[in-house]
Amino acid sequence: MSRTTARLATILLFTALASPVLAQQPTAGPSPQPPAAPRPAPPPASAEARAAADRTDALTRSVFWTQEAEISPQDPIAGVKAAQALRELGRYDQSADMAQRVLMVQPDNYDAMLEVGRGHIARGQAFYGIQALEKARDARPGDWRPWSLLGTAYEQVRRAADAQAAWAQALAIAPENPDVLTNMAISAMARGDNAAAEPLLRRAAAQPGASLKVRLNLAMVLGLTGKMGEAEQILRRDLPPEQADSNLAWLNARNAAGGQQAAATTARTWGSLQGG
Repeated sequence: MSRTTARLATILLFTALASPVLAQQPTAGPSPQPPAAPRPAPPPASAEARAAADRTDALTRSVFWTQEAEISPQDPIAGVKAAQALRELGRYDQSADMAQRVLMVQPDNYDAMLEVGRGHIARGQAFYGIQALEKARDARPGDWRPWSLLGTAYEQVRRAADAQAAWAQALAIAPENPDVLTNMAISAMARGDNAAAEPLLRRAAAQPGASLKVRLNLAMVLGLTGKMGEAEQILRRDLPPEQADSNLAWLNARNAAGGQQAAATTARTWGSLQGG
């Protein structure tokens, strides 16, 4: 074999030995696609949309304002209004939590302090709202609302003397305020003291600014103390016939079960605290 022929054979041998190795190399796949860009968050609602939402029912407002709070966690107005709507729906734990989230962003937000107090009072855990309410009271001692709410909170945690002092201060700031008088009356009902609640609610209902809830509270305490005729007059004036009939049936059922115990149970679960 010539030298040239031997060299060619050697090259062919190396080529043959290398071919299987080259065949095992992975083939390049398609290039990975970059991750899709996250969708931008929707912008907050316009002032007109917010004003329209405020005119809707509690359920609609809770959905609207909760979404606004999620879009803009730094927006205290959205958080406070979501907490208010949730409380009106009886979702007290969520209400207190939403208001507390506002305070995490703005610790001195006055409306959020009040709403934290309302939420915890409504869920029967007033102890956890007292600190926020006391801070609100200290921030604006001339506002009757934190005093009134503190009275209810103190009463719930069995600080009766502090409760009476707080309500007295609220009435000194806003004499004969129907919301303060109603809070005092509801607390009396929670103790089973309808005799104390009735004159307070009569005073509250006599005020020009008394709300429908004040009059319905008066009708309730009158009915539970056996004054069904007067209670029916109020209910017939303020409610459609079907609702009046339903409330009268409820009162009759509670009277049959024992009025004092029923009143206390109702007051403890009252979902709509007065005071803004």
